[in-house]
Amino acid sequence: MKVTKFTTYRVAPRWMFLKVETDEGVTGWGEPVIEGRARSVETAVHELSELVIGRDPARINDLWQAMYRGGFYRGGPILMSALAGIDQALWDIKGKVLGAPVWQLLGGLVRDRIKVYSWVGGDRPQQVVEDMRRLQRAGFDTFKLNGCEQLQTVDSHRTIDRAVAVVAGVREALGDSVDFGLDFHGRVSVPMAPVLIRELEAFKPLFIEEPVLAEQEEHYPRLAAMTAIPIAAGERMFSRFDFKRVLARGGVAILQPDVSHAGGITECVRIAAMAEAHYVALAPHCPLGPVALAACLHVDFVSRNAVFQEQSMGIHYNQGGELLDYVLNKEDFAFHDGHMLPPSRPGLGVEVNEALVIERSKSAPDWRIPEWRHADGSVAEW
Repeated sequence: MKVTKFTTYRVAPRWMFLKVETDEGVTGWGEPVIEGRARSVETAVHELSELVIGRDPARINDLWQAMYRGGFYRGGPILMSALAGIDQALWDIKGKVLGAPVWQLLGGLVRDRIKVYSWVGGDRPQQVVEDMRRLQRAGFDTFKLNGCEQLQTVDSHRTIDRAVAVVAGVREALGDSVDFGLDFHGRVSVPMAPVLIRELEAFKPLFIEEPVLAEQEEHYPRLAAMTAIPIAAGERMFSRFDFKRVLARGGVAILQPDVSHAGGITECVRIAAMAEAHYVALAPHCPLGPVALAACLHVDFVSRNAVFQEQSMGIHYNQGGELLDYVLNKEDFAFHDGHMLPPSRPGLGVEVNEALVIERSKSAPDWRIPEWRHADGSVAEW
């Protein structure tokens, strides 16, 4: 069997799918994208295709190394996201050829189900309690919300108080019936992170995500030492070599590699094993589409240290497209009391609605990261 063709489709809301074809008619799907830079990743996918077309898709490890090492320059969000989507598609092909889900090929299940959480509140948290109550009725008890809006490098206590009031309102309204993580989204500076963490600790968040930017990883141990709240990070780390430095420093309790950004299933299984060796939990980042979510689930179901899975159904970014729009086997993405079950079909287990993907790709929006600014006109972290 040989790979014969790559086709990419950019679709709403901000996703991109990759179809990889072979000379024996077996096709695989991947989801290579960086939110807001889909066209850049698309170019990288087609550049990397030169190393894959004409070769045996079963040699995933060899192809992965060729794509990673073969260009001399490596790593980073664009190249690793392109590689990730190709890797997912190759695993999809392998599973379909062998008639088995990818998790079976990776050694089999370590659990029967995985807890998933839902986003609430949007970029500027509002209606958080109402969103949680609605999702509680659907069986969810675990959520994530943004922990604040933009913060200056040193900001007023009033800004901190507004952020804390949102979280306090959740506990006041819902008590201990819910768990929630707080995503600082890299919006919080090194000087302000201890202040905000200290004020939030009384409300017992499940974790704090990206308390400072990934490039400030040297501060994670200090922040972890001052709080009982687990620190989570990893969505802006793109290979096991990035994660190696974080694990060596310590401080992070939950790693969050994105299976569409950090080299795909092949690399994220390695990252999960590294985390397990350091007694660090795994919770893959996934505010993306159905192929990305399926790829995450296969990693979750073979990684003992996986604790919960992010998913994008109903997330505030989904304008013009929802995860299940692009899936024919919607029943396989059902929730069971706030959990998901292992994909049961061969490969990744996603039957892509190719006709809809093609149709919507004809008018795909170029989604962009919002440009946020502080009151003084300076650029803020989004």
